[in-house]
Amino acid sequence: MEVSGDQPILVQSITQKHTNSVVPPQYIQPPENRPTNPPTQNPSNHNIPTIDLTGHTNPNHLLDDITRACKDWAAFHVINHGVPVLLLDEIRKVGSSFFKDLPMEERLKYACDSSAPASEGYGSRMLVASDDAVLDWRDYFDHHTLPVCRRDPSRWPHSPSNYREVVGEYSDQMKLLAQKVLGLISTSLGLSSSFIEDAMGELYQNITISYYPACPQPELTLGLQSHSDFGFITLLIQDNVAGLQVIKDGEWVTVDPVSDAVLVILGDQTEIITNGIYKSCQHRAITNANKPRLSVATFHDPAKTTTVTPAFKPPRYHQVLYGDYVSSWYTKGPNGKRNIDALLI
Repeated sequence: MEVSGDQPILVQSITQKHTNSVVPPQYIQPPENRPTNPPTQNPSNHNIPTIDLTGHTNPNHLLDDITRACKDWAAFHVINHGVPVLLLDEIRKVGSSFFKDLPMEERLKYACDSSAPASEGYGSRMLVASDDAVLDWRDYFDHHTLPVCRRDPSRWPHSPSNYREVVGEYSDQMKLLAQKVLGLISTSLGLSSSFIEDAMGELYQNITISYYPACPQPELTLGLQSHSDFGFITLLIQDNVAGLQVIKDGEWVTVDPVSDAVLVILGDQTEIITNGIYKSCQHRAITNANKPRLSVATFHDPAKTTTVTPAFKPPRYHQVLYGDYVSSWYTKGPNGKRNIDALLI
């Protein structure tokens, strides 16, 4: 489907993806990138940690749990996190309604600018790519939410009627949780609780709701290619359909959804500032033939004018201007962790 003006080319609409009996060639991954281990075959000893943020009587035990999870997984679920469970349900509901209930012509009113990376709105391409690039089996809606001056509710859907209200409240609650988690990560390293947040400066936040339709040939596709997030931390919730995978000990492990939990994913800037003590999390999304899947990812990043420097010596990473790092990430493409690895000294 081609659209004019500033609207993107949505190569396959959600409806088309559901009705095709075979995967269009632009979605077929090269053999080396195709998923190999379905969710039902996870090793039994590979369960991503779940951390109770309020259930520890000894604060040191909480910090120990944070340390182990960051070192071993670079990702972990948090429960008793302070975000209202009703709000988690509402953001999933309004997101699902946009993708499932609105006709394509209505969705295209919110189309992002496909010529600009990280453009706000509805789209299907994470990168500004060439026509022969392999596409992810995903459509998404990206919201610019913080600082508040970046919010433009006129760019957000008006249906359902509470969509913009829910996204605004969700943004505020995710910021509070991000600050709490960053404080725990800082303290677990012997730094002041505000160290990472102070280094970030003004916090920038985007919320991306992703929709992965059922796929007729999931063995050939990826919902989202392998990458690590380029900011500090991502807070993600899933619906009840598994699909997110993370690298653990050299193999892909599916992260089963945990009811009412929020998944913390460490980003590249956390790897830099912790001098590699904590790595960023390499992850991807797989598809399935039976059910669509929805996730909500909230990204927390510094301003593009911020320089991120390792907190410990000797430094193992070059310091980097965040805007330059983002530009490189979008220009080269993620391809696993090659962008962060390029900064190793």
